[in-house]
Amino acid sequence: MNARLHFADVVRVGPRADQAIHVLASRYGAELIECASSETLPGSYWGDSEAGLRGSSLFVRADTPIHSLLHELGHFICMSPERRAGLDRDAGGDDAEECAVCYLQIVLADQIPGFGRAQMLEDMDAWGYTFRLGASRAWFENDAADACIWLRRHGVLDDDGNPTFQSRS
Repeated sequence: MNARLHFADVVRVGPRADQAIHVLASRYGAELIECASSETLPGSYWGDSEAGLRGSSLFVRADTPIHSLLHELGHFICMSPERRAGLDRDAGGDDAEECAVCYLQIVLADQIPGFGRAQMLEDMDAWGYTFRLGASRAWFENDAADACIWLRRHGVLDDDGNPTFQSRS
């Protein structure tokens, strides 16, 4: 079974996205657009309930997992300005950037009241994210130094590992 297609027990956006999610997206120059439950999500790479990206618009529905929303926002933040300008569905990037996106979505989870890092790690495991060390927490705590360095080098995280609320320049 493809882990991205099943309906794992994860926290989802719900009928109205928390205002903190709208604020977080806007801090990075993205606009969170909530679509009707019957609507196909524009810019979704995986389809189904997975968040979509098109330009600076981040599309979600009530059934979109928050981890997917933050992952796609992470792609928007981590991609080069040139790729961001032409963004439609496929964020592209290399393996190092993908790891940085995964790390960043975990850090950004703390910006959403009632969600946080622990829930993000749990949801990533439930959804089927895979890492060399198995669990998301093991990767984040013991094998993600390269991702953190990447984010600091590109000005996305500060020296203490906190978000700068700046996209890669």
